[in-house]
Amino acid sequence: MRSAMKRAAMTIPLLAVASAFDPRAAVDPLPSWNEGPSKRAILRFVDGVTAPDSPQFVPPEERIAVFDNDGTLWPEKPIYFQLVFALDRIKALAKEHPGWARRQPFKAVLEGDMKALAAGGPRAITEVVMATHAGMTTDQFRERVERWIATARHPRFDRPYTELVYQPMLELIDYLAASGFKVYIVSGGGVEFLRVWSERVYRVPPERVIGSTIETRFEVRGGEPVLMRLAKADFVDDGKGKPVAINQFIGRRPIAAFGNSDGDLEMLEWTTSASGARFGLIVHHTDGEREWKYDRTSHIGKLDEALDQAARRGWTVVDMKRDWGRVYPAGGR
Repeated sequence: MRSAMKRAAMTIPLLAVASAFDPRAAVDPLPSWNEGPSKRAILRFVDGVTAPDSPQFVPPEERIAVFDNDGTLWPEKPIYFQLVFALDRIKALAKEHPGWARRQPFKAVLEGDMKALAAGGPRAITEVVMATHAGMTTDQFRERVERWIATARHPRFDRPYTELVYQPMLELIDYLAASGFKVYIVSGGGVEFLRVWSERVYRVPPERVIGSTIETRFEVRGGEPVLMRLAKADFVDDGKGKPVAINQFIGRRPIAAFGNSDGDLEMLEWTTSASGARFGLIVHHTDGEREWKYDRTSHIGKLDEALDQAARRGWTVVDMKRDWGRVYPAGGR
């Protein structure tokens, strides 16, 4: 009996030391995720593709994960944040364009009449975006975005927009990166808008950001080579465009895709339909108190067909209210 107790006493500290060096026994990599099926599905998938003895093992060079941005990594309500930037720029530029006060859609923006702006449809939004995103060099545009994110604050939360990122998704990005994944952002938003802050906010470098683009032309101005942003759309990275862009810029089919709306449907389908270990996840906005509650009828971030397909295709649907212990980083809700 004494010998058995002695062996047990020696074994306990040895197990403690061994667990300290076992990455699977480390601190919870997803502390803002509540225990439940969504968190378990993530951990099970990552464990399966990273364990060398697992039948689902995937070599590090093939561990590609793609994330949508608006509504997946940060909010998209009440309107897309990049559109807020464009509206703020219209107001800042109004003195240089006195005619805007009499011409739509600029009149609606200056008067804060969002109904009139919405009545103009996609054409009105495009005109606003082009007036604020084009006709300048790439460096000038970057400087304008830098100034905006340094001062602009969300009307509901009174925090900088770059602080309104989802803490659980930040943890997920870090967890995947630590597990040998290359993480990419694949967004319908403007690629050069995203690249200004993606590294500091998500720790995703600019070369791993894929987004919508406008035509850009090389010119020499004042003896200096510059890239000029032209007032013409080049590529819209949304819906069916996402798989096309992933193939064009990454050259590998991802093994994991994360989205929140029907605009991410094709990316999720393409990622998870191939052979081998695959993972698809949808962020379902179910928390009207800490964030917003919306899905099938929303004018922004509509989640309808993708939600219907999730069960059939085996995608994980994150219930934001149930699955997330915290929505925003410390200091938020």
